[in-house]
Amino acid sequence: MDPLGARSQFVDIQTLPTWDQSLDHLDSCKSNGLHRVEDTVASPFPYREDINRKIILFNGDVALLNCTAIVNTSNETLTDKNPVSDSIHLHAGPELKEELLKLKGCRTGEAKITEGFNLAARFLVHTVGPKYKARYRTAAESSLYNCYRNVMQLVREHAMSSVGFCVINSPKRGYPLDDATHIALRTVRRFLEKFGETIETVVFAVTDVEEPSYRKLLPLYFPRSVEEEHRNLPLLPPDIGNSEGEPVVPERQIRISEKPGLQEEYSDEDDLKSDLSFVGSHAFSRMEDDIDKQRKLVLQGQMSDAALQKQHQRNYNRWLGRARGEDLSDIAALKALYQTGVDTRGRTVMVIVGRNIPVTLIDMEKALLYFIHVMDHIVVKEYVMVYFHTLTGEHNHIDTDFIKKLCDIVDAKYKKNLKAFYFVHPTFRSKVSTWFFTTFNVSGLKDKVQHIDSLGELFAYISPEQIDIPPFVLEYEARLRAGKAAGICGIRGDLLQAGGKAVLLALQAIFASSWEIGVITTDWKWDVSSLSGKGRVIARIVANTGG
Repeated sequence: MDPLGARSQFVDIQTLPTWDQSLDHLDSCKSNGLHRVEDTVASPFPYREDINRKIILFNGDVALLNCTAIVNTSNETLTDKNPVSDSIHLHAGPELKEELLKLKGCRTGEAKITEGFNLAARFLVHTVGPKYKARYRTAAESSLYNCYRNVMQLVREHAMSSVGFCVINSPKRGYPLDDATHIALRTVRRFLEKFGETIETVVFAVTDVEEPSYRKLLPLYFPRSVEEEHRNLPLLPPDIGNSEGEPVVPERQIRISEKPGLQEEYSDEDDLKSDLSFVGSHAFSRMEDDIDKQRKLVLQGQMSDAALQKQHQRNYNRWLGRARGEDLSDIAALKALYQTGVDTRGRTVMVIVGRNIPVTLIDMEKALLYFIHVMDHIVVKEYVMVYFHTLTGEHNHIDTDFIKKLCDIVDAKYKKNLKAFYFVHPTFRSKVSTWFFTTFNVSGLKDKVQHIDSLGELFAYISPEQIDIPPFVLEYEARLRAGKAAGICGIRGDLLQAGGKAVLLALQAIFASSWEIGVITTDWKWDVSSLSGKGRVIARIVANTGG
């Protein structure tokens, strides 16, 4: 309820029935005239109650869902006018339009993330569905699969607990509804089977037109009983994709045409003559010179700056292609790199947790690929990074050669749009190492690095509500300040071990002058009735230390 007592227009997904709670499937099973498939026949989509509990079919506006993220379907310039986008822009506010301009578009099949602004959802994931033409059905299927897969991958990488899907294949793009629904459902199903441990809810938001198709096909991929699983087995299409849900075509033909948009109203012989007549004008004839020759010219210093930049971009694109194609779930599970809110200037904040990087135990090349995969869509606009060096050990320290390699590989926009690098809880050794590295190894970063000794200093640049701080960092900060308070106030060691009073004194000494916090009464109890957002962060520190 809002302050005036009016009911909120947003929809709480916790109040919506999950797929396993729907009751109409029993009647559909009884009325289905198909014979029962023998139990010995294994279904590629077996009954999974744990997965069914995550699925919600919602007839309504996706913009109203209070999921962690909702999906917006748009065009390549992210300016599409369709009912889904229009509603999302209406509820998100004008800031969304300004943010989308900074993304500089999105290619078909890809997904990019922004804030949710005034939406109930914290994040918006934007994707571009393919235009459907029968001639290019295979390409359209692959692109639509990539839309759903890339959205789910972003949800997992950013540790989002819930996501609300609109129907990505908008009617104006001409994709057959049933065909698109098959791809959507099986892709999500396969992803939840492999990586669904951190995803609690997936909502499919549909309209009256789309709901019958989803209700008809959901039992094929999310059967709600063993009986329903067997009864729907004959209804599965011949192509159910591979283990990821991706469309599989045994015979893929690659055909090069100078003008693919023209209708094919001529014979194969004419087509061959046409292709031969344009030899020298299409992309293959404009390929670069021998790569080894170019590298030799680089060593001899004979390549122009433009040629060097082009070669660097080509090298980065190769790494980016690898990053998008490899399974990096083991690196994502470390939660060492994630996006949070924005700083006081509205710039995206990326967090690196040093303690979560077991350098000696992981494949650092995969870590590099994961960094590129996550950061590629972030660095198109201004951003800042927060590195928590808190409680890192020798096994967490990244070699400078690795960082140098990373800086050599990444695109120029990484450095250009990085506006600040906040190094939290540095040690003397790390300060010296950072100075040497930014002075002698990589230019242009030295002035952007700021060493932050306490969270109080960090909050001057990023408000507490806009950054997700690991609990161990909060506990470390509380113990650090409690120790100082104990020394100042003469608090006994046993009280310091107990936590509470020393922590309270420390927080009062540090934050009371500038922040609204609770009052410590004579019997050591908090009055938190009027705590602001920053005060709640303080209270959380006390709670985490047992105070």
